[in-house]
Amino acid sequence: MAQQVAYRMESVPVRGGELRVGVWGDDGPVLVAVHGITSSHLAWTLIGPELGRDHRVVAVDLRGRGGSRDLPGPYGMAEHAADIAAVVRAYADAPVPLIGHSMGGFVVAETARRFPELVERLILVDGGAPLPLPPGIDASAGPAALEEAIATTVGAVFARLNMTFPDRDAYLALWRQHPSFDPWPEGADAYLDYDLVGEEPRMRAACRMEAAVRDGQDLYALPGMTPAPLPRPAVFLRAPRGMFDDPDAPLYTPGRASEWLPGAAESDVPDVNHYTITLGRDGAAAVAAAVRAGTRWPR
Repeated sequence: MAQQVAYRMESVPVRGGELRVGVWGDDGPVLVAVHGITSSHLAWTLIGPELGRDHRVVAVDLRGRGGSRDLPGPYGMAEHAADIAAVVRAYADAPVPLIGHSMGGFVVAETARRFPELVERLILVDGGAPLPLPPGIDASAGPAALEEAIATTVGAVFARLNMTFPDRDAYLALWRQHPSFDPWPEGADAYLDYDLVGEEPRMRAACRMEAAVRDGQDLYALPGMTPAPLPRPAVFLRAPRGMFDDPDAPLYTPGRASEWLPGAAESDVPDVNHYTITLGRDGAAAVAAAVRAGTRWPR
């Protein structure tokens, strides 16, 4: 019989209010997990219960998303790093591993740079190394150009933040058209059910557009940026297929992460895209294995 892992939602005091977190497990080393740009803590809906068998997994809803959507701005990686530091201090009395998917990789990398004393190591899941600007985007044009870059990279997933839905089935129908969700990932139902706020017939995604727009500006390799090592050991798990399940358009080409984050150990997770690396069973197992491979057990 499979081990049942405790799950609960809690809150951590941060600037402007309380940050929502989901916690899997009661015992073992603390692990703090951070989701992507328009996501929530239930991006870890498969990984949390697995690692919760021998860890205490604390997965956040970032400011402007999920149960933390009403926390005020400003946003940006530095603000999120301060929130993650508060979470680590609330749950641990020693440095902990941080795991970040997509934009969450940037958040945990920034946390390690600003608060190295709180971080043991980093597990970056298809995120955290600066992304190339899409062709034709002029970074010197300022925030408007970066917003265009975000829309180009994330596409309809970003556009949904301005949409309303008459009910939950309509929201699921939008995602069922997404190539990365065919076949339907095992973790998608819980992830998407949590993502809606409001009442029928005007439901909407929980992530605030202004949070995603501001945060997205911190994800790109801009003129003058140079590669920089992280202050703590890091592994980078790459999804060979991208945002739209295209093997010819991964979010990261091979070697880019280790180029921009010298010293990070980069490896591929076979046969996953940017979503199924956490929401698919095979991807979740690979991420959990990478966490356990470097776990420092208490003496």
